[in-house]
Amino acid sequence: MDVVTTKGPCYEGPDLYQNTFDAETQELKNGEQIDSYVQTEPATPYKRLPTSRVYVNRSLNLGKIKCFGFDMDYTLAVYKTPQYEELGFELTRERLISCGYPEALRKYPYDPQFPLRGLIFDKHLGTLLKVDTYGNILTCAQGFRFLNINEVLEMYPNKFIQVGDVKRFYIFNTLFNLPEIYIQACVVDLFHKDETYRKKQTGVQRDSIMMSYATIHSDIRAAVDYIHIHGDLKKRTQDNLSRYVQRDSRLPLLLDRMAQHGKVFLVTNSDFPYTDKVMTYLFDFPHGPQSKPGTTHRPWRSYFHLVIVESRKPKFFAEGTVLREVNLDTGNLHIGHYTGELKKGSVYSGGSSDALCDLLGAKGKEILYIGDHIFGDILKSKKRRGWRTFLVVPEMTDELSIWYKKRDLHDHINELDCKIGEEYRNLDSASCERPNIHSLQEKIRSITLEMDMAFGIFGSLFRSGSRQTFFASQVMRYADLYSSSFINLLAYPFCYFFRAPSQLMPHESTRYNSKFLAQMETNNEATMQIEITSNGHEIVSVKSKQSETRNGKLEMPSKKMTNSTNAQVHDADEDSCEDEEGGKSAELAPVQD
Repeated sequence: MDVVTTKGPCYEGPDLYQNTFDAETQELKNGEQIDSYVQTEPATPYKRLPTSRVYVNRSLNLGKIKCFGFDMDYTLAVYKTPQYEELGFELTRERLISCGYPEALRKYPYDPQFPLRGLIFDKHLGTLLKVDTYGNILTCAQGFRFLNINEVLEMYPNKFIQVGDVKRFYIFNTLFNLPEIYIQACVVDLFHKDETYRKKQTGVQRDSIMMSYATIHSDIRAAVDYIHIHGDLKKRTQDNLSRYVQRDSRLPLLLDRMAQHGKVFLVTNSDFPYTDKVMTYLFDFPHGPQSKPGTTHRPWRSYFHLVIVESRKPKFFAEGTVLREVNLDTGNLHIGHYTGELKKGSVYSGGSSDALCDLLGAKGKEILYIGDHIFGDILKSKKRRGWRTFLVVPEMTDELSIWYKKRDLHDHINELDCKIGEEYRNLDSASCERPNIHSLQEKIRSITLEMDMAFGIFGSLFRSGSRQTFFASQVMRYADLYSSSFINLLAYPFCYFFRAPSQLMPHESTRYNSKFLAQMETNNEATMQIEITSNGHEIVSVKSKQSETRNGKLEMPSKKMTNSTNAQVHDADEDSCEDEEGGKSAELAPVQD
């Protein structure tokens, strides 16, 4: 039997990446981030460059979306890196010192190359973990030291963790977590190097004082919450918005176009005074949405049909809280539960996703919600309310740049995987020999490390070698669309059909040669009936399935179902029928876009 794998390690068909890009991110200029690319001549020209595309996990017809929702922090308001993370780190560090942590913490400056979104902290053993889709450990560090394989096996005998064990493991899902990841490593590193502390399995101890890793994590979490709610983080940000917040002149244009095709709303956990200050800055241009001199400037609230502050996500997507109207003059809340109709330009506090749907007059799949928090914004809105989701992943700008430069390393890993398969190709259960694949495995590990180091200390956000990370699996499972910025929607018409690529299972993605297929078809045309006689001999009789069907012996009541037009209930976004006005629907989008 000859087997050829399609789009797998052994695939020798056309190069799936016929376009190569060399991306260099330039400095912010005139409030906008400019990406320049050197593009080789493609076989089929693409309309959109990699960082300008919206990527698709599940098909979505933009023409069927009636409401466009936004988060504010790290979505509409993109905080500048590393300035904002450094500010958060310094404030958290000072809060810990004021609570009794050693002054020596001040010797640690912020290193933006260290933290990576999607890492997991083990509160029991004090390790930072990068795991794959299924919880298998890819990378393990304690403080600023990577653990070797023997140390990892001693702590985790199966190199596996139960990611769902939230009492033990904390997942750093958001960009707000980056300073927290780094200070977590700083504190562990400090205690491990301090000779007055004795290292134990679950923490460090000095005399009668035991500092468990769980306690350290709890203290850091409390410090982070403090600087966000009661501390100076928001005040320092508001005092110097140009230093910490990116502004894009295309934002008013996109929201204005969205408002022509549906309702636009904002749901943020921030309070109204902070939201008003940041949003005013984001829309502080001398022109209106058309970016042309002479067009009238509009206040930020005029771009939204509904604004909800202090939403308390993810609770907002469950039972929620009391919906109250905000006094725009004082910033205070009106007393009582708001039960009236939607008033454009008004601002509300609290509430729930159910209350929001009632105000907007929309149901789950008619809403596209855009946010950066894989848990608070995307997972909960998808699982609990069935909203369509758009995940903003700002890291994709750098990820794509490095991916196209280092793609040959990934291809080399696939080639080595194919060679391992070749070593076992002609063996079966009767074979006694054991192929020596040690050298191939060592090469794969070496290339994987080289590829990871190109992305950063903990490697890529989405993969390690040929294995996807847990964060990547969450993106694929819960984000219908994802991109480096929601501004990329400007490159698509509002009737656009985002078409997801076909996903094949391994048994579907394998090709066989014509000889084997003919043999398989011959076998399928007949049913082998084997009877065992009293003396142990087998009697084989062959009956044609087709002849039985033609004679009517297999006619069953259920056969009528094969002619039913209701055999498949297509999702609304999968339809390619004519729209409500009688015109043709949008042409299916190319997979590449």
